[in-house]
Amino acid sequence: MSAKQGSFGFLLSDVTRLLRKQFDRRAVGCGLTRAQWRALKWLSSGQGTYQSELAEQLEMQPIAVGRVIDRLQAAGFVVRDADPADRRRWRLRLTKKADGVLDEMQSISVELRKLAFRAIPAAEIKRTTSVLQRIKENLLALDAPEGDGGKK
Repeated sequence: MSAKQGSFGFLLSDVTRLLRKQFDRRAVGCGLTRAQWRALKWLSSGQGTYQSELAEQLEMQPIAVGRVIDRLQAAGFVVRDADPADRRRWRLRLTKKADGVLDEMQSISVELRKLAFRAIPAAEIKRTTSVLQRIKENLLALDAPEGDGGKK
């Protein structure tokens, strides 16, 4: 294995890519694209998200998120509610129909996690998760306002 292939960034990218690939294979029966199930997952964490906020969370252009939401709305998974204070903004809300798909996606996720973590002690998984969380916090702090010096 070359140094590049074994570097932290490359390895993290490969693990992420492989997890997505395996999830996609298992989720094909849900009839959703990855962008659609990611949108549903984000929306499930907090009702009433604005479409613009969802675009930011998914790191997608607002127009692309608009098309994803159009399809989810047509399928009966999402409702757009106009913001009474600003008619240009749409608040997104999941429907009851989305619950079944979210439950199925959660089951797929749990099963895939079991397979991916097979033969890895729970303490190692907990430690790795903790380290990744700290790395995330360090990277987020780089974008923090000048007042805190970008340090945690």
